[in-house]
Amino acid sequence: MPSLLDRWKPLRALVVGDLILDRYAFGTVERISPEAPIPILRVAGEDARIGGAGNVAANLAALGARTTLIGRVGRDPEGRTLARLARSARVTPRLAAEAGSRTIVKTRFLAHDQQILRADREDPPPAGTGPGRRLRALALSALKDADLLVLSDYAKGTLDDGLAGLLLASARRRRIPVVAGPKRGLARYRGATALSLNLSEACEALGRNLPDQASVTLHGQALRRRLGLGVLLITRGKEGLSCLWEGGAEHVPARARSVYDVTGAGDTVLAVFAAALAGSASPAEAARLANAAGGLVVGKLGAAVVTRTELAAEMLDRRAQLKDLRTGTGPASSKLRTPAQLKPLLAEARRAGRRVVFTNGCFDLVHAGHVKLLEQARALGDRLVVGLNSDRSVRRLKGPGRPLVCERERAALLAGLACVDDVVLFDAETPRSLVLALRPDVLVKGSDYAGGVVVGRREVESWGGRVALVNLLDGASSSRLIARIQALPEAKARRRGHAAPPMKGMKAKGRTA
Repeated sequence: MPSLLDRWKPLRALVVGDLILDRYAFGTVERISPEAPIPILRVAGEDARIGGAGNVAANLAALGARTTLIGRVGRDPEGRTLARLARSARVTPRLAAEAGSRTIVKTRFLAHDQQILRADREDPPPAGTGPGRRLRALALSALKDADLLVLSDYAKGTLDDGLAGLLLASARRRRIPVVAGPKRGLARYRGATALSLNLSEACEALGRNLPDQASVTLHGQALRRRLGLGVLLITRGKEGLSCLWEGGAEHVPARARSVYDVTGAGDTVLAVFAAALAGSASPAEAARLANAAGGLVVGKLGAAVVTRTELAAEMLDRRAQLKDLRTGTGPASSKLRTPAQLKPLLAEARRAGRRVVFTNGCFDLVHAGHVKLLEQARALGDRLVVGLNSDRSVRRLKGPGRPLVCERERAALLAGLACVDDVVLFDAETPRSLVLALRPDVLVKGSDYAGGVVVGRREVESWGGRVALVNLLDGASSSRLIARIQALPEAKARRRGHAAPPMKGMKAKGRTA
C-alpha cells in the first residue's frame, strides 16, 4: 500500500506511558555449569534498547513522525540511559525523574537467538500513589502541539484512571485521535478512537475464550460497543489480527515467516496502526499495514522498529505476491531485498552474535552444484546472503544469449532454497561494492578459485572476516548444461529451421509412421 504511505502527512505524535529499559546479553551455550544444572552463557555482546512506551515512540519516529515521549523514570543511570536512547531514536524525551523510584529494567539473556532467562528489576510504586503533578503537566503541555495521542499502558502505574481520563478529555476537546494499548484497566480508555489488544487480553476483558474468527467478531464487537470505541484491534498471533468497527470487520491473516523474537511486536503494531489512522487510513487499511509491520518486526531480535522504507517494500512485495497468484506467474519472494533494506537487518544479526555469510553468482539454470555450494556456505554461519547478477550484468559477462532465465525467476528459485536467507541483485560485473556495503563475516567461493583472485577478499579480511573456498560438484555447471541442451536433436533441428525427426515408434504429425 505505498500510495497510502505516500499520502501520510508529517505527523506530530505524543506517546504517554510506562517506560522500560531493555537490556540484552547475547552469546552461545556450549556446556552446563558444574556448580548447578544451568547453562553457561558465553557472552559475545551486550545491548540496551528503549522498551515499553519508548518502543512505541521509536517506531513512530521510524515512520517519520515527530514524536514526543512522556513517562517517568528513576533518578538513576538507567533513567539517563533511557533518555539518551530516546534521543538516538529521534524521539524527544520529556521524562519525570522521580526521587525514591527506580527505572524499570528488563534484562534478557539469549543463546543462539533464543531467550534462556529474563531478569526484571522493578519496584512497584507505593499503594495509592499515581503519576505526580510534573508528569501531568508535561503530558498536558505536549498535547497542545500533537496530532495524535498514543497511550501505552504496561500496567506499571504511569497511566492511572485520573491521568488517562484527563488526557482523553483534553484530546477529545482538541479533536485529536487517541489510540491506546492497555494490558489491563480497559474501562479507563472508554471513548478512545481505537484500542489495540492481544488475544489473551481480549479474552480476559470478556471473561471468555475466543477460539475462532466468528467468536472474535461477535464478542469483540460487543466489547467495542461497551467501551464506546471507534475501532478495536485484536492481534491473534499466528492467526494474524482482527479489526472491528461499527458495521464492519477485517480479518488479516499472518504471513508465514521465520520468527526470531516476538518481544515488542505489540508496540510496533500499536504504533503503525495509530499512525495509519491518524494519516486518514480506513480501519481496514490501518489493520493491513499494522499486520505487515508486526510480521517484519518478529524477524528481528529484541525490541525493534520497522522503518517506513521497510514497510513500503513489504507492502509492495505483498501486492506482487497477490498479482502473481492471480496471474499464475509464481509467488514473489520476501527474501529478495535491496542493499538498503538488508544493511540494518545484518547489523541486527551481528549484534545478536550471528555470523553473516556472503556468496554470489549468475545462477543461470540452477543445478545440483549450485545447491551444494549454497548449503556448504550456509553451514559456515547463521545467515546466508546471495548476491545475484542482474540480467544486464549477466549479458556483459556471458554474452547476448544469456541469461536463459530472467533475474526475477532466478531470484525466486534461490529464495525457495531453505539454506538461503536473503537474495540481493547487483548490476556490476563484480560484487565488490556489495561486499563493502554488507560487510559479511565470511565470503564464500568455489574451490576453483584456489590460487586465483577472489574479489572482495582484501575488504573482508580488513574487518576481521575470512574467505572460505568450498568443494564443487564435479561436472556441474550452467554452461555444460546449456551445451548439452543445445546438442539435443530437437535443438539442432530448430536451429536449422525445421521440426525434429519423429522419435522411433511414434507417429509424425500429419502422416503415419
